[in-house]
Amino acid sequence: MSRHERSETSPGPSQLLRDGAAARPSATALVDGDRRLSLAELDRLVTRAACALLGAGLRPGDRVGLNLPTGIDFVALYLGALRAGLVAVPINPTYARPEVDHLVHDSGCGLHLDRASAAELLAGTPAGNDPQGEREGEALAVLLYTSGTSGRTKGAMLSTRALAANLEQIVAVDPPLITDADVLFLPLPLTHVFGLNAGLGVALRTGATLVLADRFDPTATLATMAAERVTAVLGVPGQFAAWLAHPAMRDGFASVRFAMSGSTTLGRGVVDGFAEAGVVVHDGYGLTEAAPVVTINALGEQRDHPAPGSIGRPLPGVEVQLRDADGAEVEDGDPGRIFVRGANLFSGYWPDGADGPDPDGWFGTGDIAVLGDDGELRLVGRSTDLVIVNGFNVYPAEVESVLAAQPGVAEVAVAGVRHERTGEAVQAWVVPAAGTRLDPDELLAAAGRALARFKLPERINVVDTLPHTVTGKIMKWQLEPRDGDGGA
Repeated sequence: MSRHERSETSPGPSQLLRDGAAARPSATALVDGDRRLSLAELDRLVTRAACALLGAGLRPGDRVGLNLPTGIDFVALYLGALRAGLVAVPINPTYARPEVDHLVHDSGCGLHLDRASAAELLAGTPAGNDPQGEREGEALAVLLYTSGTSGRTKGAMLSTRALAANLEQIVAVDPPLITDADVLFLPLPLTHVFGLNAGLGVALRTGATLVLADRFDPTATLATMAAERVTAVLGVPGQFAAWLAHPAMRDGFASVRFAMSGSTTLGRGVVDGFAEAGVVVHDGYGLTEAAPVVTINALGEQRDHPAPGSIGRPLPGVEVQLRDADGAEVEDGDPGRIFVRGANLFSGYWPDGADGPDPDGWFGTGDIAVLGDDGELRLVGRSTDLVIVNGFNVYPAEVESVLAAQPGVAEVAVAGVRHERTGEAVQAWVVPAAGTRLDPDELLAAAGRALARFKLPERINVVDTLPHTVTGKIMKWQLEPRDGDGGA
């Protein structure tokens, strides 16, 4: 769908800020609650953050863990790390202590910052000279951890080339999706690749004003959107569903001309509901390893009338193939595993680049899609049992290992179920050991001490047996969701 290209000359995120500050110093760059920063002010803060990190003893190439909520401090330290020639390691602040410890140890972070230590570091550092130490081309810039199929998270190695390439691919869409006249609302965590590069990165590349929200509350976010006259918004299906159900939706979206949802596809009811209000909401498809956007249903004739359930077509500069189990391309209309090629792909998994793109530049995802007669791709399943909760990856093996370690649990199975607010939710089925009585609330509390909130089962079902194949494998497709929001 396009030829494979690799660009090593496009500037990375911190250089984009430097260029923007030089061209439009007084333009508003960032809005975070009551705080507003111009491009020049943000540029100076980023330089101070870079000096603070180097002053803490870090050297170019060292990893710095950013265990911070979405906000100005995260933006400053992320861009400051890049400006200092460091490797940023975003860490979801909702992770439990064992998860954080694993990421910090596995990445070999020379410094791990949380909210308190970050604020102290920035406050204690005077203004200094711009170190201009950005790593370019294939040099590792960001290490983003994503769950592996074994249940253990793996660090996806994103180079400056990959980050910059995806920004160039996004801005190559004609007519433009985002421009310097836009006010872009981002109620997404910056520790997730969607918020980090498709949100913050795109704002830096285009010169759009970025409005942040650390916590999602429908009432508060709609009020912010109305007050800031937001013209573009990125979100996940659960957020769009919550906004649609809110009486202030039309006021919040009054100025919105472009809206895009990521993670799982939007339900037809949500798409139709917004359409009735005159708002077109697009679906995009991406993955951490692609930095992240691969396709969007805002290209060609689908720009104004996207088909519900469609993830659209590849961005300019991105190629997609659908292949069968033997690696051959499938016929149109047949399901196939998605393979991606483009300059936006990662360099493999930390630390040695294992399991990255093949010698021809192709990377196989875990997703299954079909190509329709209209040229649009539609997701139909996954080659793994990955569960996506509000855009975050949850692999059942990780949850199963935590629950299986609890006293009295003989067997456990974890799977994803449809969920009205979050797209998907996690449910667990546990079999008690003989003579043991299991309390689902106690199991959930135990899991909460080892897992992030979004990974926790929304329901734990205690059952007598689990269905097995003749070879002993659990037949998860026969598990039935119980009461609650997560009905099939």
